[in-house]
Amino acid sequence: MVITKTTRQKQTIHRQLRILELALGIAVAVTLIWGMASLGRQQALADRVVRLHVLANSDSDADQALKLKVRDKIVAQATDILQQTHSRPEAEQALTAALPELQTLAEQEIQAEGYTYPVTASLEQTEFPTREYDDFTLPAGEYLALRVVIGAGEGHNWWCVVFPPLCTAAETDLAQTAMAAGLSDDDVKLMTEDGSGYVLKFKSIELWESLKEHLAS
Repeated sequence: MVITKTTRQKQTIHRQLRILELALGIAVAVTLIWGMASLGRQQALADRVVRLHVLANSDSDADQALKLKVRDKIVAQATDILQQTHSRPEAEQALTAALPELQTLAEQEIQAEGYTYPVTASLEQTEFPTREYDDFTLPAGEYLALRVVIGAGEGHNWWCVVFPPLCTAAETDLAQTAMAAGLSDDDVKLMTEDGSGYVLKFKSIELWESLKEHLAS
């Protein structure tokens, strides 16, 4: 049997494609396994923090400026309320009791600025995307959040962490603030790891979540 040059080229291309498919399959498998492991770490982290989510009425300059004013009032008051709490359950209990107070504070600020928007303050399980802050990053996932919705709540929103108070902590105090609230050293490393490592971990979480949604549909 004579194997022509064209046939050999086709066989070579076929082998290369098989190798590429195998390599891609291995890469996807490794990513998904890493995603499952990272998802466990994300859930452990989520069980120790309370996010803050302030939604503006709209994207107009005035409504966005109002959102920031309300945010400042809420952050200051919530930080004071949570000053003596040392765990997520304690923080959740304190914030639940303070929801009427926080909502009234937001209403007063809105009225002081000349607006009549309604506002609600609630504690809810909320889906968040991966979010990078100045000194740390939080992976995508479901977190308990203090949600403050101004008016229609259709404008760009503001995310942060109300417990521990990471968004008001100085960079040098970040790890100390986090660990004082019950976060582990692994949690802190997950949030503050430099370079592409945490990005890949967080992307693997997102890939795993997307796969779960696809399989469930």
